[in-house]
Amino acid sequence: MPGDKKTTPAQDWRALPKVLLHEHLDGGLRPSTLLELCAARGVPVPETEAGALAAWMHANADSGSLERYLQGFAITVAAMASESACERVAFEAAEDARADGCVLAEFRMAPLLLEPHGLSGEAVVEATLAGLARSRFRCGLIVCGMRTDNPADTIRSARLAVKYRDQGVVGFDLAGAEKYYPPGDHAESMRIAREAGVSLTCHAGESDGGERVLEAASLGAVRIGHGIRIVHGDTPEQTRAWVDRARELDLHFEVCPSSNVHTGAASSLEAHPIRAMIAAGLSVSCSTDNRLMSHVTLSGEMEALHTRTGLSMAQLRELVRAGVKRSFLPQWDRAAALAEVEAGFPST
Repeated sequence: MPGDKKTTPAQDWRALPKVLLHEHLDGGLRPSTLLELCAARGVPVPETEAGALAAWMHANADSGSLERYLQGFAITVAAMASESACERVAFEAAEDARADGCVLAEFRMAPLLLEPHGLSGEAVVEATLAGLARSRFRCGLIVCGMRTDNPADTIRSARLAVKYRDQGVVGFDLAGAEKYYPPGDHAESMRIAREAGVSLTCHAGESDGGERVLEAASLGAVRIGHGIRIVHGDTPEQTRAWVDRARELDLHFEVCPSSNVHTGAASSLEAHPIRAMIAAGLSVSCSTDNRLMSHVTLSGEMEALHTRTGLSMAQLRELVRAGVKRSFLPQWDRAAALAEVEAGFPST
């Protein structure tokens, strides 16, 4: 009888333990915070109400172009150019991640972006670390160098990562527009960080080809931001060679599904290459990239992978487990986070 039919409770995605490895602080501000910081610094905004500003940021980002996606950062970076703002944004990001069910998170920022606004790279890192520490959450900071900058500047960024390595900086990254800016242009910055014991990740293989993934790995990157073109070579043979080499190198891919759609790297969530990456035996996790710009949460990304790409709960659990294991945080943080995942994430 109809009254006897049993229903399965809706999944509480926020309650699931999750790991966040790829989130830019200047792309994840709370809209209300962004408005307040812009007002305090006299930064013009296209909208004066928090919801409308968030919608503007998302519309600008959802353009199919990585270059246009990055334009909104001119506003957020200008707004963050004070020590108190950096500390606030970092603190709120950590608190938001915790509220969204994360058991471990890594945030990233390019300190030198704020220097034209009057704040030194050292001040940016110190204030950001203070904000993360104030949250008392299991998290760390990845320092980014911008690949569109002069190599001398990415070297400075790498040295910042080394300087603060034992104070909460857990890694070094090359970020920014990929096309025409190969990671090899910044080999020296990667060398400096690598030889000082700083873990390396690198944006590669999103708007550029899969060969850039392997180029980043040759410079010491053990994780790849995005990297989805690794399964899209010009021929099946090239794809197979790329994937085989990525597996041999034990690379981990920080995949950000909605962001990849918004930048045009993937045509839709349904067609996103993450399924092919998993099927190929690559190590993959799911992250948000820029919560403000892409108007996402990690819970929402996980739900979308389940409902729109067909990943099972067991597959999602493996994404989370892989992310914890490949985190740059200390071993004791990874172990504690993994225990929470094993206890709280369903396997079916």
